[in-house]
Amino acid sequence: MGELGQRIRGERQARGLSIERLAELSGISRSMVSEVERGTKTPTVLVLDRLATALGTSIARLLDEPAHSAMRVLRHTEQRVLRDPSGWERRVLSPVLGDVEFEFMRTTIGPGVDAGEFSPHAPGSREYLAVEHGSLRLTINGRPYELAAGDSAYYPGDCRHAYANDGTTDCVFYLAMEVSGVGQHEPRRESPDA
Repeated sequence: MGELGQRIRGERQARGLSIERLAELSGISRSMVSEVERGTKTPTVLVLDRLATALGTSIARLLDEPAHSAMRVLRHTEQRVLRDPSGWERRVLSPVLGDVEFEFMRTTIGPGVDAGEFSPHAPGSREYLAVEHGSLRLTINGRPYELAAGDSAYYPGDCRHAYANDGTTDCVFYLAMEVSGVGQHEPRRESPDA
């Protein structure tokens, strides 16, 4: 947690943001931001996502240093796994690469679990999702889409997006995310077409 806190502090300082401003941009309390930076509080996945989004970066970049070689193998035991107390986990499958803001993840959501709503990323961001197992309720700007195993979706990352499993078995899906821009932004106003 100390290493994560140092990375968050470094990203915040590199952007010239105060703790108060990062709290305002992320919607996370100033005390929580301070505790996470000091390594005394473990953030949930949603809190970490909100901090990363406010900083214009990805969760993966907050968890790891950029890879320095052209080829990188991430063994299963080396992949970062974030477990949320509500009953879901996100496994980061992609390495952090220099100035590239890309994240490839495998998410498992338990039956009946709502993973919550994620904040819009910077304008121009994109997300690609594919359901491997189970069913997923993907909600984009308040509009729900029911996805089953084998279904896939694309949506702009600069809108509100939420994931829930209304089924009776685990839902497993893959998500590839390209984050554009740096820092906070205005959320996308319109809903994407179905």
